[in-house]
Amino acid sequence: MQRVGIRGLKSHLSEYLSKVRAGERIVVTDRGVEVAEIVPISRERRVMQRLVAENKVRWSGSKPAGIQGIHSKGKAIAETVVEDRR
Repeated sequence: MQRVGIRGLKSHLSEYLSKVRAGERIVVTDRGVEVAEIVPISRERRVMQRLVAENKVRWSGSKPAGIQGIHSKGKAIAETVVEDRR
């Protein structure tokens, strides 16, 4: 895990985002104090994005509120996620 100050992050944002894309986590500091962490998009979020792009589910992008948060157009989402993990 790499640490970077706000100024360094602003100056080299593209470089740090490339590192995050490659799977690295970046801790952002403000005067030496950790204030944030930049992490890659989770596998689960990528699966949801793909399902939305394939028009298999509707999702607002926020944390699902139980069954009301996600509306499936086919088989159960849990079943789809398990299949994808295989």
